[in-house]
This record gives sequence, C-alpha cells and structure tokens, in this order.
Amino acid sequence: MFLKPQIVFSWLVLLLSLTSLFLSSWILLPAPNMSLLTLAVGAPEVSPWLLLLNLFSLLLSFFCIRRYKIRRLTSIFSSIGLLICAWVLVNIPLTQMQMDKAMKQGLGTDYLEQIPVQVRAKMQTNPFDLVNSFRGIALGKIRYQKDILFASPAGVPLKMEVYQPPQVGKYPAVVVIYGGAWQYGNPHANSEFNQYIAHQGYTVFAIDYRHAPKYQFPTQLDDVRTALNFIRKNAASYEADPERMVLIGRSAGAHLAMLAAYQPDAPPIRAVVNYYGPVNLPGGYKTPPFPDPINTRAVLKAFLGGSLEELPNQYKIASPINYLTHPLPPTLLIYGSRDHLVEARFGRQMYESLHNSDNTAVFLQIPWAEHAFDAVFNGVSNQLALYHTERFLAWVLFKQ
Repeated sequence: MFLKPQIVFSWLVLLLSLTSLFLSSWILLPAPNMSLLTLAVGAPEVSPWLLLLNLFSLLLSFFCIRRYKIRRLTSIFSSIGLLICAWVLVNIPLTQMQMDKAMKQGLGTDYLEQIPVQVRAKMQTNPFDLVNSFRGIALGKIRYQKDILFASPAGVPLKMEVYQPPQVGKYPAVVVIYGGAWQYGNPHANSEFNQYIAHQGYTVFAIDYRHAPKYQFPTQLDDVRTALNFIRKNAASYEADPERMVLIGRSAGAHLAMLAAYQPDAPPIRAVVNYYGPVNLPGGYKTPPFPDPINTRAVLKAFLGGSLEELPNQYKIASPINYLTHPLPPTLLIYGSRDHLVEARFGRQMYESLHNSDNTAVFLQIPWAEHAFDAVFNGVSNQLALYHTERFLAWVLFKQ
C-alpha cells in the first residue's frame, strides 16, 4: 500500500520545519560537548540563511499542506525558528550602537577623523551588510607565500605564511596567532581574514608555535617571541615596517599575543587585538563555564603541566592580567556573550584592569556570539568584529 504523494510531501515539509527549528535553536542553546559546539558557533552566524529556511517551510505549510494537524505543527515549528533568527537580526543595530560607543570611549570621539581619508576609503562602509551574508565579503588580490621556516627549536620546524598587498611597498606588520587550546591548529587558520587585511594595506604574518601537552608553557610564548624577532630582522624582505607592528590572536593565540606584547622586554608593539582570549587562568580554572564543552581544567593542566593547586605560580605567570605594571600597547578585546570556552566576563575584567591602569583599551561584546564566531567569515558577528577591527588597526597604525 502506497502513501499518496500529497501526504508524503506534507511529512517532508514537517521534517524541513523541524530541521530548521533544530538548527535555529542552537542560537540560544549552549553546547554540552565539543561535537555540538559547531552548531552553537555557526547557527547565529548563518541566521539570515536559517531565517529564509524557516520562512520557506512556513510558506509551504500555508500553501501546500492540506491536512490541518500537519499544517499546524509545521507552522508552529517554523514560526518559532523565525522568531529565534529574527532575535539576532533585530539586535544588530543596538549592538552596533554599543560597539561604536565603546570605540569612541576607548579611542576618543574623533578617532575616525584621525585616520587618513585614503585609508578610510578602503574599509567596510557598513558594520553589517545582509548581502554579504549570502554572497560573502569581497576579498581582493594579494601576494601570498607559505611554508616560510623561521625556526627549528628542538628539531621542530616552525613555519609562517605571509600575505602582502598586491603592490610593492612598505606596510605595517600584522602578526596573526591562531587558536586551538594551545594543542592544535596551524598558520593557515582564518586565511580569509588574513587575505582581507593584507588587501587593506598590511603585511600579514601568520605564525606557528609548538603544541601542548608535549610542549608546555612557556614554550608557546618562546616560539611567538622567536617569530617576532625573525619578522623584525627580515622585515625588509617582506616589505614590512618593524616599527609599526600589531599582534592579533584568537583564543589561545590571543592569550599568547597579549603575553608577548605585555612582556617588559617585548619588542615595539603598537597594539594587540584579542579575539576571545583567556586572560585570567586561575580564574578560569576555579570557575569554568557551565556547560564546559572543552573541559577547561583539563586544557589548562595540559598547557601548564598541572593543576592550579600544584602550580599556582605558573598560572599567575601565564595570565596576561598580571602584566599591568607598566604602560602597555592599546588593546582591542572582542568577546561573545554566549561564549562557553572563554566567558565574556574575563574580557570585561581585562578591559577594566587595563582602563584602571591608564592603558588604552576597547571592549566589544556581541550578545549572540559563541567562541570562535569568526570561523564563519561572512557571518553576522564577524562582520561587526571586522568592521571595528580594521578601524582599530587604522587608528593605531595610520593616525595623524
């Protein structure tokens, strides 16, 4: 006995609406484990796509399903999904206003006027462009080199990638440090970001470092400092200005970027950009997030070689928040309110400590964003973050 095509189609539409609602629900739900974290990270970033998917299933339920019960269920599921997705999009203007206010508080109300007109002309004109969510953020032509060996500590080859503007010249240096719980990752991570920044007029160095647990702190910091020395010595070969250098890091990479820039004997660093990086390791160990998909304490033990009770001094030395005893480079901190790996409260704590010690700092918080939100380059959160990051870079490196 065969089901009628109309009945089969009705059940398929119901399945579509359930799937849309399931995906949309991760805009609100915290991920209990690493397997589901991808959904929690990605769902808010592709919310415009999910909104269309929910709208499509809702329209199908109204016009193509005859059976009342199935139509009603489909309509309910699709409507809930629509409301969840709309929550992100409706909050974009308010979030942008708050981010713009934070930038002006940290850098000055006239900070944009201090950026040369020709530099401003290259930047994104809008903090969020719905069209870019679907077609992607345009990436211009650049020059690219990979597998550049900069050191071989203990026989481990450490390499970097270099992204350069299309024209020969001399450009500010942007050093990018990838994340990955200090245990995994490679310099090719976030390559779209590197390409975009290079096209804006910067020489971008994406560097490598040795990984825990085989290599524990301060090995990673030593590798970053080695890379910075290599870049400074060979800056002319890559058309980079060693006196105009910024460090950008994500997660564990942001932690290393801050530590490297905040050392008393650090080379001249103009600024640091911290995307959701750990700043207070004892605090993170004592009060891990809930849920805790990455097992924060296990990650910190692998990185530092033991627990907080066993190695309290190591945790202190490895915390950027403990290096505020001397003037530091301007710091941009960007965190997601829904981050369940590095909670936004630590970013705010770092901002307040920098501000109270008379250092220039800006704290930006994105209400719907999870950890690693910028993995979706054309996502909602990364558009906002990129808009302000490029303005921060231009202010610290080109201001008149």
